[in-house]
Amino acid sequence: MTRIRVALVDDQALFRAGIRMLIESQPDLEFVGEAGDGAAGIALAASSAADVILMDIRMPVLDGIAATEAIVAASAGVSGPPRVLVLTTFDLDESAARAIRAGASGFVLKDAEPEFLLASIRTVHAGNAVIAASATRELLEHFAARAPQPVAPPSFETLTPREGEIFVLAAKGLSNTEIATREFLSEATVKTHISRILGKLGLRDRVQLVVFAYEHRLVD
Repeated sequence: MTRIRVALVDDQALFRAGIRMLIESQPDLEFVGEAGDGAAGIALAASSAADVILMDIRMPVLDGIAATEAIVAASAGVSGPPRVLVLTTFDLDESAARAIRAGASGFVLKDAEPEFLLASIRTVHAGNAVIAASATRELLEHFAARAPQPVAPPSFETLTPREGEIFVLAAKGLSNTEIATREFLSEATVKTHISRILGKLGLRDRVQLVVFAYEHRLVD
């Protein structure tokens, strides 16, 4: 069994120790390193070949947003790039929203249940996005408030009518299974459409698709 390689970047030693023990208790996860600030986190991402990086936002030397942006930029065009899962103390603030913009695949609260954090790691590794459930509405409102009028960028016009329909359903939070059932398609076909949509729009994953949709007022 190929294990998911997980790295952790957080400035609290006690918190790092707890997360390390949690990761090491899972047969399908491998803890590959830790760092105490964003600059060290960038170096860790380059040396550890981590699949998923758990990233704190507020840290000394370099914060988690800047570190996330650097890690995402460095992995552009790389096959199987690391996914960044942001750890935050608050349901939603400007920093969490900025982390999503920087390329994070989602965020979870530091006080989340261990099972939820573990599930989130597996989810982002599979290429999906995770947003703390309590913050989803606030996150969408945050981005929607920035676009008072619908503005469809040129890249959106490159979608086929069918891709446009699937885009809207995905932006509303429907899973591949739910979209497949609703549109009478196979899940494999839906997955292919989602991949093409992300490619055409220059997006990394579903969380950026949702942000894109609400930011440009392409869904209600």
